[in-house]
Amino acid sequence: MLKKDDIKLGLVLGLLTPLLGLIIYYFVAFYSRNVGFIEFLGFLKQYKSLLTAVSSISLVANAVLFTFYVNARKDKTLRGIFIATIIYCIAVLVIKLVG
Repeated sequence: MLKKDDIKLGLVLGLLTPLLGLIIYYFVAFYSRNVGFIEFLGFLKQYKSLLTAVSSISLVANAVLFTFYVNARKDKTLRGIFIATIIYCIAVLVIKLVG
């Protein structure tokens, strides 16, 4: 499936990879402190600086995926990943400014 060159695949991967980064951040930084995942999401809503840190880590995960597809020369998938990254960035900005 990863060898396929499709914009839909890129969108799906580009939207799921930041979620994976969010989960990894939770397990590394909060799980050992006995903070539940729902509490963690509440902290993200309450503390905007934490949202910035988590979104940065999540976007680094997307950058790794982006680099992989650049090297594989899968341009359509790459476009999907890029579009998903832009959507993710806009969503984080809106949450920070409005919320």
